[in-house]
Amino acid sequence: MIGAVKAFAKRRWPRLRLRVILFTVLFFAAAMPGLSAIFLRVYENTLVRQTEAELVAQGAALAAMAEQDWPGAPPLAVQNRRAPGYYDPEPTTIDLQAGPVLEERPRPTRAADPDPAAAVAAARLQPVIDRTVQTTLSSVLLLDGRGNIAGGGGSLGALPEVRAALAGEPRTVLRRNGDYHPRYRLEWLSRASGVRLHHARPVMSGERVVGVVLLSRSPRALFRGIYEDRGKIALGVAGIFSILIIMTGLVSRGVTRPIEALSEASRNVAVGAGGEVPETPTTAAVEIQSLYEDFRAMAGAIERRSGYLRDFAAAVSHEFKTPLAGVTGAVELLQDHGDAMTAQERRRFLDNIAADAARLSQLVTRLLDLARADMARPEAGVATDLEAVLRQAADAMQGETFTVEVAVAPGLPPVAAPAATLEAVLGVLLQNSRQAGARRARLSARAQGGRVLLEASDDGPGVAEPERLFEPFFTTRRMEGGTGLGLSIARSLLAANHATIDLAQAEPPARFVVTLPAA
Repeated sequence: MIGAVKAFAKRRWPRLRLRVILFTVLFFAAAMPGLSAIFLRVYENTLVRQTEAELVAQGAALAAMAEQDWPGAPPLAVQNRRAPGYYDPEPTTIDLQAGPVLEERPRPTRAADPDPAAAVAAARLQPVIDRTVQTTLSSVLLLDGRGNIAGGGGSLGALPEVRAALAGEPRTVLRRNGDYHPRYRLEWLSRASGVRLHHARPVMSGERVVGVVLLSRSPRALFRGIYEDRGKIALGVAGIFSILIIMTGLVSRGVTRPIEALSEASRNVAVGAGGEVPETPTTAAVEIQSLYEDFRAMAGAIERRSGYLRDFAAAVSHEFKTPLAGVTGAVELLQDHGDAMTAQERRRFLDNIAADAARLSQLVTRLLDLARADMARPEAGVATDLEAVLRQAADAMQGETFTVEVAVAPGLPPVAAPAATLEAVLGVLLQNSRQAGARRARLSARAQGGRVLLEASDDGPGVAEPERLFEPFFTTRRMEGGTGLGLSIARSLLAANHATIDLAQAEPPARFVVTLPAA
């Protein structure tokens, strides 16, 4: 199921620009305070229920005092606090969103005189009621057992909340507030602004209902306070959107514009147009600046590789063309005049074909070696004892007419390059020295600043044309079968292990320096 949803989303998901995504995120973050106003209605309902709880507490206290002061009523019994349910609070019943709102409380109807006992209780309780009204701003009335106002003035016994209280059940209802007149434009958003809570609570004398405490109060209106602070809120909204605009500009300069410029440069590199890599923006994010530097390094490597491949293709074409031309010419002569040739002449042409074929085979082999060297990757955690490799290479090249001296500084650290790579590089250097006519070569190694310097020198005639020494196919021994790829292979093998090889001195004695990373 989840996979199907993901697949559907991938097919339907629109292509969005980065600046659109970032602006949407920032806009949503800025709009969160406004969106949260929708959920303030839940909080407003909580405020209404809090007002109901306060009315219930006031009514319970006033009803208990009325029961205590009611003429002829038995004294209140002390409650058992350990009885089950003693500490359970009376639940609220008002729901501002779903509950009905009754009409404004009607005027009292004409009725007979109230119960004298209720009038006496009201007179005794009046100071407490006055102090309560002064503090809570609630409306408090004491009714007798028939719903008549104890202080006179009519009857409220027809009200549903009063009837419920006369039946022994406390009741809270919402009624429209007739004295309320909207003064603010946003008050229509608040349902609590135009309503009033009415709570009726029975006054008991033993098991009989002798009166009712009727309280009413307007709930706390949330949106009225919001409207009163509308100037501050508007200033805050303007500040939020100002910050949003500033953040959008910063994101545009720090992320989207640099990425677009880098994308254009990538397309130019892809189609071979080249061009300058854009300068790293100083206002871009640190990660974007690092991306620019990495792209610049990649573009430079691609340019160097492209130039290398162009030169390499031209050199390969030249190197293969000569023996192929010789083979083609010899075959044509044999085909046209083979019957008229002597056995010695045919043998000479066949020997030329064999020599050219051997030359082509050697070129193919060395090209494969060069390709493997170019594709080589560094080995992690390798640590090679350089002195052992030097002595092994020296022993392998020793002869009657060629000697190799090894000098290693004490305490030489191991190097981070495979032994096979070091053996191949040393073999190329020593083989070149011996073929150039040197009779003695010297290999020395020492540590320097976290690197190991390997020097190779000989007593030969020196290096001709040193500026072309590391070019593929450059050789001064072409007639002796040299391919000119040995030093190119050595340099590629070393580069794969973050090492370098350079010609330090071309005049006799010629000297090469190989710089290796210490393990």
